Amino acid sequence: MMIDTVISQLLGGMVTSIEIFLLTLLFSLPLGLVIAGGRMSKFGPLRWLMKIYISIMRGTPLMLQLIVVFFGPYYIFGWNLSADYRFIAVIIAFTMNYAAYFAEIYRGGIESINSGQYEAAQVLGYSKLETFFIIILPQVFKVILPSVTNEVITLVKDTSLSFVIAIPEMFTVAKQIAAADASIMVLLVAGLFYYLFNILVAFVMENLEKRLDYYE
Repeated sequence: MMIDTVISQLLGGMVTSIEIFLLTLLFSLPLGLVIAGGRMSKFGPLRWLMKIYISIMRGTPLMLQLIVVFFGPYYIFGWNLSADYRFIAVIIAFTMNYAAYFAEIYRGGIESINSGQYEAAQVLGYSKLETFFIIILPQVFKVILPSVTNEVITLVKDTSLSFVIAIPEMFTVAKQIAAADASIMVLLVAGLFYYLFNILVAFVMENLEKRLDYYE
């Protein structure tokens, strides 16, 4: 296979991997905060519903979740979905999975904040929403950033799981080229891409920690 064709195909797969990565973060980070709120709610049924949701998402393989989200609408409801749904299913499954992990990270961070912070905010006349978003949440971000970084790095590698429903991300494309050329070199190139991508993610998150004065 011509080298320019190989590079073109790999770049196409790389773009798909980056799209999955960015869209998953875009949706799962805020959704995780909502789920964490439900998990900590004083309303029992909601709290237990979120607890069960988190347990299922963290207790079953992401690969299985991808398959269920993609094939479920057809086998359960008989819906015939468009070809575009393949990529949408990946984003839905990744978002639901990572939101559960982020929810527990958020919960741990929120519960680590001293209760005196809430009392002081109440004395100063802050409402509950103002207290959470102005005083508590910025402190939570400092606490949870290392844990979030670990999940984000894992997400970079997990994008390769989208091959299970035939999404042509970087690793899938590399495997197809390797099989056609009977060469492992293109797989090593794909591995280098994931490695460099993770170095970039770690660099960005480390600088974010410094901006938040995490160690001070």
